[in-house]
Amino acid sequence: MSAKRIAGSAIDWAKIAERVPEAQKPSFLQFKTRSENYLRRVMVNPENPPKIDWTYYKAKVPVPGMVDTFQKKYETLQIPYPQDNVTPLIDAQEKEVKKQIAEFKEASAQRIKGYQAEINHINSLIPYDQMTMEDFAHAHPDLALDPLNKPTFWPHNPEEQIGYKPDDASKQSSH
Repeated sequence: MSAKRIAGSAIDWAKIAERVPEAQKPSFLQFKTRSENYLRRVMVNPENPPKIDWTYYKAKVPVPGMVDTFQKKYETLQIPYPQDNVTPLIDAQEKEVKKQIAEFKEASAQRIKGYQAEINHINSLIPYDQMTMEDFAHAHPDLALDPLNKPTFWPHNPEEQIGYKPDDASKQSSH
């Protein structure tokens, strides 16, 4: 029957439903319902039109040659189906997206390696509650207090130091 026409376009609704955000579930369900209703309407109709019994009509129609004319016109009738111009565009877009996904995976793998190196470095350090000031200065020279080379004023935060300029004026309170 008509199953051959649409057998290649079976949709896995469960996989699509997994990817649909909660806010868009109603729209997705509405789309799924419409698609299933359309599929039902297509499946009701036969794949090919019923065959016409031309001999029956030749016996019943009194005008000579009329049925023969209709038969010739009917058999030469060709319904043009639109040419598929979209599939190559979709395939090209799919290739581009797959390329972007591969690049993202590669970049993510590089970031994971960097983060793993940081984790290994942090795990190799002495726990912070057991560090001395010298150990902390050795592990984090950019964060440690260095009274000889870079003296600071109490409470040793950037806002209280001479020459401090805020990055963003909106961060300051207007009180």
